[in-house]
Amino acid sequence: MSSKCKYYKRILDSMLEGVIMVDKHAKIVFMNRAACRILHMPVKDYAGYDVVSTVKNTRLHVVVKTGISELDRIQDAGKTRIVTSRIPLKDENGNVVGAVAVFRDITEVEHMAEEVTDLKNVRFMLETIIQSTDDAISVADENGKVKMVNKAYTKLTGFSSDEVLGKTADVDIAEGESVHMKVAKYKKPIFGHRIKVGPLKKEVIIDATPLVIDGKFSGSVAVIHDVSKIISLSKELEEANRTIRQLKARYTFDDIIGVSRTMQVAILQAKKVAKTRATVLLRGESGTGKELFAHAIHNASNRANHPFVSVNCAALPEGILESELFGYEEGAFTGAKKGGKRGLLEEANGGTLFLDEIGKMEVKVQSRFLRFLQEMEVTRLGSTKSKQLDVRIIAATNLDLEEMIKDGKFIPDLYYRLNVVPIVITPLRERMEDLEPLVKHIIRKLNQEYGRAVKEISNEVLEILKSLPWYGNVRELENFIARAMINMEMDEKIIKIIHLPAFEVPRKRSTSIHVPSGMTLKMALNNFEKQLIQTTLKSYGGNRTKTAEALGISLRTLFYKLNQYKIK
Repeated sequence: MSSKCKYYKRILDSMLEGVIMVDKHAKIVFMNRAACRILHMPVKDYAGYDVVSTVKNTRLHVVVKTGISELDRIQDAGKTRIVTSRIPLKDENGNVVGAVAVFRDITEVEHMAEEVTDLKNVRFMLETIIQSTDDAISVADENGKVKMVNKAYTKLTGFSSDEVLGKTADVDIAEGESVHMKVAKYKKPIFGHRIKVGPLKKEVIIDATPLVIDGKFSGSVAVIHDVSKIISLSKELEEANRTIRQLKARYTFDDIIGVSRTMQVAILQAKKVAKTRATVLLRGESGTGKELFAHAIHNASNRANHPFVSVNCAALPEGILESELFGYEEGAFTGAKKGGKRGLLEEANGGTLFLDEIGKMEVKVQSRFLRFLQEMEVTRLGSTKSKQLDVRIIAATNLDLEEMIKDGKFIPDLYYRLNVVPIVITPLRERMEDLEPLVKHIIRKLNQEYGRAVKEISNEVLEILKSLPWYGNVRELENFIARAMINMEMDEKIIKIIHLPAFEVPRKRSTSIHVPSGMTLKMALNNFEKQLIQTTLKSYGGNRTKTAEALGISLRTLFYKLNQYKIK
């Protein structure tokens, strides 16, 4: 075997993609290490094996027979799911002399092969394989001069092969150090090398492996990944995740805490309607638990094993909300994704779509959504074809929809379509009998999150909590308890007055605690502490033991404070 052939073999075994090459009789000529790894096959020489009986679900024999390429096909290969391209290999007369498959595992993290195997084939076949990969590849000799680049490299860097071949490997670098030069210096593989390349300064990550032929260092091969595209997609995904969520419903009715009559009525209504496909309208102030009810209704329905899709109507502008709900075809508007996109209604087919803050939906989108509810058919933007869907709708709002109808901000017919089964979740301040069980539930939950072992809350703190209006409802209560637990020492088990956020306490005792203006911070803190001790002492009829316990300090410390502030 020639040195050049070995050179190409080393390159192919350094690729992340699997490569299988067959001759015109569909017999395997070569299979690289990545192919064996991806297909979970032992690493050995498969030359001469029949590809149909060796590789599960292969179609290389079909490509050999038809001479027609099959590009970017998704295929199940035993335990692995791959995307593959199959390309016929032809001689100078156009006769099919074999075929090659280039594929990658789309279920696992890419990694470079560390060892190489022998390859028996001709030069033009090897070049075809290298050019067919989507990853940019560059090859340098032992002196760090570029010997080969593929089409993907040209597309990524903006440099043609004529501009880089024969030149030192730093010719394409805008910022950073040449990975080929580093490999030539240290004779070791380098992974995750980050630089910027080309006139546009594209950010890339490079994995490079030394080429060793017959025990001699002969150069290096580098696989280049476009990081700027990954970063851009990650930012878009992060933004989308803040507004649109497709998830499995996490909560059940066991997670809804409420012993009050109004909550029991709401829970009973929700359990009854969960067994039907009726549309539900959840009404209540922010923080009352409307989304919790939506999750529970879905999980108690016969749709529990199907999608639960949630979207906040207030978080998306009109145009984006419409395209996200209904989907769009390619070219439907400027910036439309190539190939189009399924809408959230299609994503929720067979399951539940939860529309939070439905009152913030623009009238134009309301009108189109009303048509969907009437026909249960969706038409993507830019399309004339409609699709029948089976979607259960749960909507939620904290707004007065009836008043919005009078103001022309909400379509009456949509209101009647949504208001099939209205469930009202009353604010926490109107069901204070739920406060204590809620506090206990929140403490158990936060113990798990914070790694604490808090057991209970003192009666004095509970009385303070009952006196607060809780305009933020259960969400505000949970935040309040969380701040109190953060103020506790790790070995403390009971939440006491001393642990409460300081600015919250005056809401209970504002008539008796006053901080005069013009004080320094230290003076104000001392004044506050003095008044808190006086107020607490008075509430316990002068009992110092109970006062010290309520304040979470020792009796000795209390006596010290009494003497310090001259409190009788």
